Amino acid sequence: MSHRILILGGTTEARQLAGRLAARPDVELTLSLAGRTENPVAQPVPTRAGGFGGAEGLAAYLKDNQTDLLIDATHPYAARISANAAKAARLAGVPILALRRPGWERQEGDRWTEVDGAANAAVALGPAARRVFLALGRQDVGVFEAAAHHHYLLRSVDPVEPPLGTPGVDYLLARGPFDEADEHRLLIEHRIDVIVSKNSGGEATYGKIAAARALGIEVIMIRRPVLPTVPSAAGIVELLAMVDHSLRPVAERGV
Repeated sequence: MSHRILILGGTTEARQLAGRLAARPDVELTLSLAGRTENPVAQPVPTRAGGFGGAEGLAAYLKDNQTDLLIDATHPYAARISANAAKAARLAGVPILALRRPGWERQEGDRWTEVDGAANAAVALGPAARRVFLALGRQDVGVFEAAAHHHYLLRSVDPVEPPLGTPGVDYLLARGPFDEADEHRLLIEHRIDVIVSKNSGGEATYGKIAAARALGIEVIMIRRPVLPTVPSAAGIVELLAMVDHSLRPVAERGV
């Protein structure tokens, strides 16, 4: 018997999870990407791009495609997508699991100022001009136009369009992962005073946090949003075990 699984992806873990599930003969898998990246990394499974039309649209997709399991493996800050996924699963009567990457923990030597949201991060930069590394997605940087007295280094996978409406911005196109040594050089080369970052977790982008610690640079850390409560796992191995349990017939699960 084949089980149809939809993964809401966009993260490294989602791609790795898809690769593991695609190797199973009992699974028909589709990986859905939000379409925010113009040239996403190649995926190992059938892929769709773009939204569903909110929770109701996703619920209709789940029903129309007779989906047996929905997996939310989106970015930890994709709060709206996660909320829509949880609601859609309820509307469609489809089980949902989430892959929730743990956040970074403050270490000795870290100079973190924690805030809620990018707008508060812009305020936290303060009135004095600083050289700021905006380690954020291009969708999140517009609010920093309100703090135009700072000089920004903005790194993104795709060009920022339209450009930030401030006089002092350096743009850098690059795709991670970024190791600590490279981030250390970057921070020195651009004379960075402060980093604005999301607490994304994982190893791929932790290099800048470790480099900031070594250099004594402040990090304005945007706290994670509140996500819906659904069965979740911190890692791929644990989630795969939950998938096995979810797909077993009720009588075999003992529930």
